[in-house]
Amino acid sequence: MMTDIEIAQSVEMKPITEIAAAAGIDNKYLEQYGNYKAKVDLSLLKDSDKKEGKLVLVTAITPTPAGEGKTTTTIGLADGLKKIGKNVMVALREPSLGPVFGVKGGAAGGGYAQVVPMEDINLHFTGDFHAIGAANNLLAAMLDNHIYQGNALNIDPRRITWKRCVDMNDRQLRFVTDGLGGRVNGVPREDGYDITVASEIMAVLCLATSITDLKERLSRIIVGYTYDEKPVTAGQLNAAGAMTALLKDALKPNLVQTLEGTPALVHGGPFANIAHGCNSVMATKLAMKLGDYAITEAGFGADLGAEKFLDIKCRYAGLTPSAVVIVATIRALKMHGGVPKTELNGENLEALEKGIPNLLRHVSNIKNVYKLPSVVAVNRFPTDTDAEVQLVIDKCKELGVNVVLSNVWAEGGKGGVELAEEVVRLCEQPNDFTFSYELEGSIEDKIEAIVKKVYGGDGISVLPAAKKQIAVLEAMGCANLPVCMAKTQYSFSDDPTKLGAPENFTVTIKNVKISAGAGFIVVLTGDIMTMPGLPKVPAAEKIDVDENGKISGLF
Repeated sequence: MMTDIEIAQSVEMKPITEIAAAAGIDNKYLEQYGNYKAKVDLSLLKDSDKKEGKLVLVTAITPTPAGEGKTTTTIGLADGLKKIGKNVMVALREPSLGPVFGVKGGAAGGGYAQVVPMEDINLHFTGDFHAIGAANNLLAAMLDNHIYQGNALNIDPRRITWKRCVDMNDRQLRFVTDGLGGRVNGVPREDGYDITVASEIMAVLCLATSITDLKERLSRIIVGYTYDEKPVTAGQLNAAGAMTALLKDALKPNLVQTLEGTPALVHGGPFANIAHGCNSVMATKLAMKLGDYAITEAGFGADLGAEKFLDIKCRYAGLTPSAVVIVATIRALKMHGGVPKTELNGENLEALEKGIPNLLRHVSNIKNVYKLPSVVAVNRFPTDTDAEVQLVIDKCKELGVNVVLSNVWAEGGKGGVELAEEVVRLCEQPNDFTFSYELEGSIEDKIEAIVKKVYGGDGISVLPAAKKQIAVLEAMGCANLPVCMAKTQYSFSDDPTKLGAPENFTVTIKNVKISAGAGFIVVLTGDIMTMPGLPKVPAAEKIDVDENGKISGLF
């Protein structure tokens, strides 16, 4: 059986100019990066008078090590829509190098539902993440230099909140002491690194709607506090202009293609457990402007990626989705029912019955909290039995939601035709899209609404440090911002061991901080890692290049 990279390398790609022409992108808007990648100039959005297409979100059940295949389904659905004659664009996130070299692998789809060139997309691509890292670290350098050069803003070095970043899983950098080596080498202080996708600049880039908006958001970023506890911003350090100069090309969406030649925009990539987990607003708007159907995805389970997509991104960008696809696998649901990963191949209706409530809670949230039409896409594995599939169909039918078997991994677009037809049907239905909370009210009210309505918890327990932080933020006038929950992706609760659809739990709020540039409040629950580490055997050990420059071992 061929690996993902072997499948990707076996398909002949079309020149990106051909893909652009098919998508209705004139050559004057295209900035080519070789033959198979290009950036699209943002002026196309203003110049085009085409009506916006329907927006379809692909999300999933709570992830397990058994895998769900959300990106694969997103790509396969787009190819399926193309197969039934629809004008479609797909909009995805860019992969971070951390997972590529770590344990998760790349994020360009799988099997016969991939975006290509998959090696480029999973590695440096068009340099967007490097630009984000450079802008992040320029701000850090200007901040420390300001303190060294006399500290006119009266910044307290112990209250600096801005970290440097690198797009790599490197646990050694979580906590560092820097500025050592005498007076000429800076001011000694405790510091640390985040992974680039956790940088606020990633969130800012993905929510910005123009270069002017980008610059304004960057200038609002809070980097620390003065000795008398006043916030200090990037604007006060005069850093926003130079940061924008580094990011002006990174703001333009990247155009690539699926294995079947469907145009795809791959742009931006905030993690969904610590940030808002969606591709950029610009890429989504461009996909809607170019296609009659724009298919996008949001990271991890619907309690994270979809919640943030709907409550933060759609709210800020004025988007209304037409339909939601919730991806599940029988194997993952059996894991939620308590079966270890090594024993998933045999039929186990009892475990499936115990695991299905996880899927049903996500489905119910989309239907009853957000008031959107949805379909469940079951990624079919050869080991799934008919009885297991029927059980999922019956349970979802009780909620009035259809289940469609998806075979896109093995068959590409052909395996996504049935799903495509159901999505088209759902897109024609009217919906009463509603957020899970309103912006009015206290910060705690909004957190509690998410925990009770979306997670199914009893409420929240706010630790004293977080209470103090909330009081400071509300005094700063930030109470009316949306909240971005930083939470484990492995459970509806803040405890990663509580699988399925746990009940009778409270979520502990440990820290609350402001991302003033992104325009949301980050709420930290549990132990959230903003700098992951590599596993015992990193994926990087298997990646190689031959004498012709052909890469192997990427997945």
